[in-house]
Amino acid sequence: MSLSLKDRHDVELAALAAAGGRREFGELVRRHGTAVRGLLRRMGAQASEADDVAQDAFIAAFQRCGEFRGEGPFAAWVKRIAARLYLKRRAREARYVDEVAIEEAVAPVDTPGRLDLDEALKTLSEVERICVSLCHGAGMSQPEIAAAMNLPLGTVKSHVKRGLDKLRARLAPEPNGRAAHVG
Repeated sequence: MSLSLKDRHDVELAALAAAGGRREFGELVRRHGTAVRGLLRRMGAQASEADDVAQDAFIAAFQRCGEFRGEGPFAAWVKRIAARLYLKRRAREARYVDEVAIEEAVAPVDTPGRLDLDEALKTLSEVERICVSLCHGAGMSQPEIAAAMNLPLGTVKSHVKRGLDKLRARLAPEPNGRAAHVG
């Protein structure tokens, strides 16, 4: 009795996809597409751009599926591909990747109850948001982020630390049970 696609492990599906299995790869896309698009949105991509980059990432993953060895989750592997593609796109389209972060003008968020992570991430500078998302959303190491963004390692570490500090302050509950609002 053979297993259905839904019952197969990602490593097995990737191996079958590497041998040309389009249905098997389609199952990997079904399983992980939302997470990849979510990472891209947290990095700052608009919905349509996140969809485009995610599609490009899955095409690249299909072409390189034989390189996936199962040493980590398939989702993390494809998220790294997507993150790098997004950064390349940003660099190409906006001459991005500069050591100087341009702070975004952020309007205060009036949230009476729980403040979600996506809204909190919007309060970070663009480079902080990308560094934090790559580190904690895509599972990239800080040296990998430094290489991908063409930034010194110390700069990446500073952006990640500063971004996390801002998120902690933003998301920390106040004594009255509401999320703190850092403006």
